[in-house]
Amino acid sequence: MTAPRTVVLNGDLGSGKTTVSVALAERLGVRRVSIGDLYRQMAAEHGMTALQFNLHAELDDKIDHYIDQLQYDIAASGEPLVVDSRLAWHFFRGAYKVHLVTDPVVAARRVLGRAGGPVERYTNLEDACTQLAARSESERQRFLTRYGVDKTRLQNYDLICDTTSATPVDIVTRIIEWAAAPTCLLDPRRVLRTTPTESDGEIKVLHQNSHFFAVSGGLRLDAAAQAGETLVPVQLVDEAGKAL
Repeated sequence: MTAPRTVVLNGDLGSGKTTVSVALAERLGVRRVSIGDLYRQMAAEHGMTALQFNLHAELDDKIDHYIDQLQYDIAASGEPLVVDSRLAWHFFRGAYKVHLVTDPVVAARRVLGRAGGPVERYTNLEDACTQLAARSESERQRFLTRYGVDKTRLQNYDLICDTTSATPVDIVTRIIEWAAAPTCLLDPRRVLRTTPTESDGEIKVLHQNSHFFAVSGGLRLDAAAQAGETLVPVQLVDEAGKAL
């Protein structure tokens, strides 16, 4: 990334967007804006948990209108930024769009282990998994209804980066280094095998319901996992095996 450019980070709940966005803004020397922080503040002001506020926002469109206008205004300023927001990729049209993914159980462990305050409360790992999935689906349905966009459609992004095992420093470096072309970088241990994929050719992966399934390149995935690699480039394909 040779010149200052707005980078927007979308991602799974518990994928490390806050940590990565803070480090990225420092590395690029630009200001960071977090819509998530604003959203949590609004939830607390309403005396609600994050999930309750999501469900409330489905019924009260004034909440989304307020946040939408805020993002439009920020985007119109032209200031190079790092924006942490699950819908910024839709508003910041000229930005570099990064989507962070992580294993759902790993994400649940992360949010369970941090001090979430009254806005985010989880009793155990199973409860955290359930609440995170419910929050994510609530957001997805709201965005589909109000904007006609699906945040889980990976073609929306310039870079998909897996934070399951990679460090925040590594993720920041990959975001900067891989800004030239659309890319998907996954943890090889996270890619599931349901059919034989012995080929050592290009790694092709199918994405379904937050899971990734190997279509080809199994030997290369195994070698990468054995070598301790945390991120490998893969080609995303549809159910027919056609490149996305």
